[in-house]
Amino acid sequence: MARRRKSGEGTVRLRKDGRWEGRIVIGYDDKGLPKTKSVLSKKKTECVERLEALKEELGAYASKTTPDMPFGEWMDFWYQTYCKPALKPYTQTTYEQRIYNQIIPKIGDIPLNQVTTGTLEKFYAHLKSDGRLVRREQFGAGLANSVIRSIHAHCRAALEKAKKENLIRQNPAVHCDLPPKKTPEISVLTPAEMQRLLIQAKYETEGFYEMFLLDLSTGLRRGELLGLLWDDINFETGELKVTKQVKFVEGKLQIMPPKTKAAERTIILPSQLVEVLKEYKTRVRSKWLFPSPYKNEDVPRDPCSCRKKLATILERAECKHVPFHALRHTFATQALRYGMDVKTLASTIGHESVETTLNVYSHTTDEGMRTAAQRIDRAIGAISGVTDENNGTQGAVEQTPDTRPQKPPREKFEPRKGKYRRQGTGSIHQVSKNVWEGRYSPNINGKRIIRNVYASSIEECEQKLDELIATMNAEIAEMKTAIHA
Repeated sequence: MARRRKSGEGTVRLRKDGRWEGRIVIGYDDKGLPKTKSVLSKKKTECVERLEALKEELGAYASKTTPDMPFGEWMDFWYQTYCKPALKPYTQTTYEQRIYNQIIPKIGDIPLNQVTTGTLEKFYAHLKSDGRLVRREQFGAGLANSVIRSIHAHCRAALEKAKKENLIRQNPAVHCDLPPKKTPEISVLTPAEMQRLLIQAKYETEGFYEMFLLDLSTGLRRGELLGLLWDDINFETGELKVTKQVKFVEGKLQIMPPKTKAAERTIILPSQLVEVLKEYKTRVRSKWLFPSPYKNEDVPRDPCSCRKKLATILERAECKHVPFHALRHTFATQALRYGMDVKTLASTIGHESVETTLNVYSHTTDEGMRTAAQRIDRAIGAISGVTDENNGTQGAVEQTPDTRPQKPPREKFEPRKGKYRRQGTGSIHQVSKNVWEGRYSPNINGKRIIRNVYASSIEECEQKLDELIATMNAEIAEMKTAIHA
């Protein structure tokens, strides 16, 4: 019978892949679950040696945790030992920026047992007035309240762990006065701005019209949107599965699981959107819905390029500047306006709880609350027989009018043409003072065919070019039919 290892010695086991794994518990998370570190080796004896070396290393490091150790060293030990193993790579980057760029350089030299509430409050005041390290000209010298509160959360958690380890008697971060928690005003597009955005997007680089339309119809996060594969869409049922997201981590594009477990979801797409995506699929040669047009390998679009392109299209469409995430807020706002219940909305946009949805979008329900109040007022008046001031009748039950928002009329908006034309629409340039040249050069079976038209004005050239493109596309379709016949 195998000898049972004592508590604290760690465990050694043979994995299914034939390697030996040594594992030791290094701490416990907030839920009381163990956090571990492990070593791997092909031989059991070598695995045991590596496990002993790991225990010595951790023991030597843990022996440094004393009440008078520098606060910066404790922050580093707390993060590396208790936090980092459980964090996603993108979240690790955020933690490390705040811990190693803000906390440790500013108050890291103070002994752990001498950190007081006043120490922390003075530190937060400095962050508020002069704590920003980058983009100071753009955003000012001070950090936002939300960032300061996040830094405080790191300090408080680290000090609470120090208290549990009997390194300090009380947690000084508990009684800190913090900057007020300001809920930022959510920027959304109006129905008219949504129309102009989509009209302008049709004249831009291939794929952005479909991207914005899909986001405005589902409220997907940007990373979720760019992580979609064609296999994620069932064109028969209209189901869209969200199972991954695209993130930039340490300068590299990475495919990773969604933000939360609730973000892994299935959404039912509107039938008209399904038809648009079907037509769009015929023009895309990639497994991704929105592939990168610049890289040779088949990868998704760069999230940063999508943000910049949205800013350009919004400017050309004469819309206010909003971040990419505002498309998600716009969907949620419109969904509530048109009667979607909060539970369904929370499931659609991937919130873990209805409470989160209510906290974020509570302001958007004001119109619904007013409508409900009017209906309740009419119902109570009818039941109680209160005289109606409009028609003078008593106890009359009037028909409740339709108070749902009406679909806005379509705006007459002419899109601005940018420097680059949409793929498949050819090109136009001025040859001389009174001569314009239009060119269409499709690639057919690896061979580029070029045809030109000429006109005395840009309007006439546009018309002739459209006719040329229609003619050539018909010829290409006949050629493909003849090949497959």
